[in-house]
Amino acid sequence: MQRFRVWDLPTRAFHWLLVLCVVGSFVTVKIGGNAMVWHGRIGLTVVGLLVFRIVWGFVGSTHARFCSFVRGPAAIRAYLRGEWHGEGHNPLGALSVLGLLGLLLALVATGLFANDDIAFEGPLYALVGKGLSDRMRGIHHLFEPVILLLVFLHVAAIAFYVRVRKESLVMPMITGWKDGSGESAQGGGALAFVVALVIALAAVYAASGAWLPAAAPAPAGETPAW
Repeated sequence: MQRFRVWDLPTRAFHWLLVLCVVGSFVTVKIGGNAMVWHGRIGLTVVGLLVFRIVWGFVGSTHARFCSFVRGPAAIRAYLRGEWHGEGHNPLGALSVLGLLGLLLALVATGLFANDDIAFEGPLYALVGKGLSDRMRGIHHLFEPVILLLVFLHVAAIAFYVRVRKESLVMPMITGWKDGSGESAQGGGALAFVVALVIALAAVYAASGAWLPAAAPAPAGETPAW
């Protein structure tokens, strides 16, 4: 049986690491308390993953590039009529990818400045203060059910392909290979990976607030004149 390479290793690693991070962030926020420390760490990890994927969308291999799967309304109509043929993400799948990336960016961006009124403050909380941080927290909470809905639709689409079209979308994302005749993905070599990784790490450093000046220690109380 013929097969061809559809997904490169960085794209697959990004996908599954993002799945773990979404699950981990949901679990930690439900637990609360000390788990919020891990919620913040997972958020920084998602920042790095998203920035890496955006850069990889320009310098990665064929089917990982945005120009290969982001299409206009005409392509979506052709897909719905069964007239679209291609590899990688289909036109509707492209909308799902862009929606997930955009919403996750909004979630982590607001989470970096949010606080929980107890013990957790986002790494960039000091840049905005309490009032704006509270508004960021509200927006952050509003996005949570939306991202869960998109994840559910994503899983439902995978199940539809398996049951109706008899095509597995999961195995190619695990192995990188797809059965059939097609042109294997090209590009996305070591240099492109290093460039995307360095930019992603720089984004994590900026989001972590490590560059902010240390907070001034609280003033010591006056010594009682006994």
